Amino acid sequence: MPVRLANAVWKGSLKEGKGHLRLESGVYEGPYTWASRFASGPETNPEELIGAAHAGCYAMFLSALLTNNNTPPEELNATAKVHLGDGPTITKIELQMVARVPGIGKERFQELALEAKARCPVSKALAAVPEISLDAQLV
Repeated sequence: MPVRLANAVWKGSLKEGKGHLRLESGVYEGPYTWASRFASGPETNPEELIGAAHAGCYAMFLSALLTNNNTPPEELNATAKVHLGDGPTITKIELQMVARVPGIGKERFQELALEAKARCPVSKALAAVPEISLDAQLV
């Protein structure tokens, strides 16, 4: 199985310092700061990257389940809202899915959507998060 690599370099104090993130694949490389994490700075932050990873993993896992159900999706649009609370700690993740899947009923879609939430590797890695909700809509 593959091993994935990401690198973070931080220079300076917490509030005045600056960091740089890089993915081994080279598809992302950029800055992060205290402001981008705890205020409204323009750079990225670890929680945003966790959200992207969770949304991407969830969409792919649901696609596999739908395909194995003989109802491959036309489009899956996943969003993950990662809430950062005191501590700091991730207190909640809201997964949202809007899906176009021909030939599937709403009840079966909901079953597979919940199964994907429970079984995708990133959901499993985030098991310590107190709440991960799901709003899955079939359109």
